[in-house]
Formats: sequence, C-alpha cells, structure tokens
Amino acid sequence: MAEIVISEFMDEDVVAELAADFAVLYDPGLAHRPADLAAALGDARALVVRNRTRVDRALLDAGPRLRVIGRLGVGLDNIDLEACRERGIAVRPATGANDVAVAEYVIGTALLLLRNLTAATTRMLAGEWPRPEFVGRELAGKALGLLGFGRTARAVARRAIAFEMRVIAHDPYLPPADPSWRGVGRRSLEALLAEADLLSLHLPLTPETRGLMDASRIARMKRGAVLVNAARGGILDEAALAAALREGRLAGAALDVFEEEPLSAAAAARFRGLPNLLLTPHIAGITEESNLRVSRVTAANVRQVLTSTDGG
Repeated sequence: MAEIVISEFMDEDVVAELAADFAVLYDPGLAHRPADLAAALGDARALVVRNRTRVDRALLDAGPRLRVIGRLGVGLDNIDLEACRERGIAVRPATGANDVAVAEYVIGTALLLLRNLTAATTRMLAGEWPRPEFVGRELAGKALGLLGFGRTARAVARRAIAFEMRVIAHDPYLPPADPSWRGVGRRSLEALLAEADLLSLHLPLTPETRGLMDASRIARMKRGAVLVNAARGGILDEAALAAALREGRLAGAALDVFEEEPLSAAAAARFRGLPNLLLTPHIAGITEESNLRVSRVTAANVRQVLTSTDGG
C-alpha cells in the first residue's frame, strides 16, 4: 500500500525520486475521483495535492495514518486546516516556488491589456487592418496597485519598477516599518482603488476576503483601469466585473482564477463577447520551471516530515 499518495500532477522526475525511498501512488486523476482517493489513503502517511483536491474532514478520516499534506502551490483554501491541526497533520505549501511565474503572468497580461492586443489577431485574420483601434498605453508612468503585498506581490513590484511603473499597495497585515515597503507607496484600500491604473489581486481566500472586490469596490476603481486576478476566484464578483467591462468603466481584465473551476456554462456566458478580456485556466503559477521548483520543494517538505516521525 502507498505511503505517499499524489492526487494531482507533479514533475515526474521528482515523483521518481520519492518512489526510490517510499511507496508512492501517483495518479493525477484522483482529484476528480474522491471515492478512489479515499480508498487509496488507508495506509498513506502523506498526501500531495494542488488546488482541485478537497482535503476535508471526511477525506482525512479515510487516512488515519496521515502525517503531512504537501501542497503543490501556496493557496490553502482547499484544505481544512483546523481538521489537520486537530489530527496533528502538518500542512506544507511550496512557499515562494511559483512567485516568478505569477509575477511574469501579471506583467505579461498587463502589457497585453494596456496595449489592447487581446482581439488583434482575430481582426487581422478577418481581413481588417484596424490600427487606430489598437493604439494602446504604456506601462511606464502608470500606477500599479497591489491588493495584498506578500511574497508574490513583491515579485510583481520589482518587475513593475523595472518597467518604470509607480507601485502602490494595500496590506493591513504588513507593519509600516517593514523594509518591503521601501520604494512602494502604502495606501488605504479606497485610495488604492481610486489611484491604480492597473490593479492586481494578491490575497488568500478567507472569510474576510471572500467577495472583497464586490460591485461597490469595482465601481470605486479608476475609470479606464485594468484588473488582473491570479489569486483566488472568490475574492472577485465576476458579474460586477463583467458589467464594468461591458459598460466601458474598466478598460480590460485578465482572470486566471474563478469562483467555479472549470467555468460553468452560466459563468462562460457572462464573459462571452466582452472587450479586452483574457481568461486562462488557473495557470498563472505554472510554467515548466515553476512546476519543477514547486515539485522539488513539496517533495522535500514531505520527505522531511516523514523522516522525522515514527521511524519513517
């Protein structure tokens, strides 16, 4: 029986390295087969997941020997942390391993949105030459607003400064004296919304942040601003964003995360036909390089816990 169960995709060379020392069950489809996953956990001491596996009390009950949950990424909203604490199960995210990938996604989509390039190929292939409609704006001189200023947001800030952007941020949990604020303007949430030409979300999904970017806060954003969400879908009111894009109050948006993943038919219909909108399937933090880093960090985290407990 497996000591380590991996229910979502992981770098296969790293999986092989784990399998040299532990009995490993690697089945990326288990996230979509909860009954099979529960059945596989009988003797497992470690479970490795991404964001699609719901690690709730019922699943933990199926793994009485579990000692560690390795998270291939950083978001923990799919894991019942209280239940893990009660059972003495360590939860180990791959902190920092995908910061570069997400930061490059934010800057890359910002360039596309400000230059208004999302629809250019379709128009060109239709035989048009719409130069005046695709005169966009530059990043240089614009205000980048970061809602949340943790590790990933700071990686975005460094790249934005290289593009000669002015960086402002809101994070009530980061002390004013923290050196990370050097060169970055601290703002209240309302001031951030009003000032940012580009707003990028960098918050975990918690009871406090769920629905934070609702219709009223989207309405407070600077007219003509663009928004990027590569954090968590439940933070943003997608219907309100769609309305703001349709009415021209916002100039564009890039969404990598959604309240429903994959998109339901209703959600897809909400976004269809919107101008200057880029949708991607929760891949901002996934590149070839980041997948290897995330896999290595997660494997090391799992190995460390297993070899430090009950003779593993």
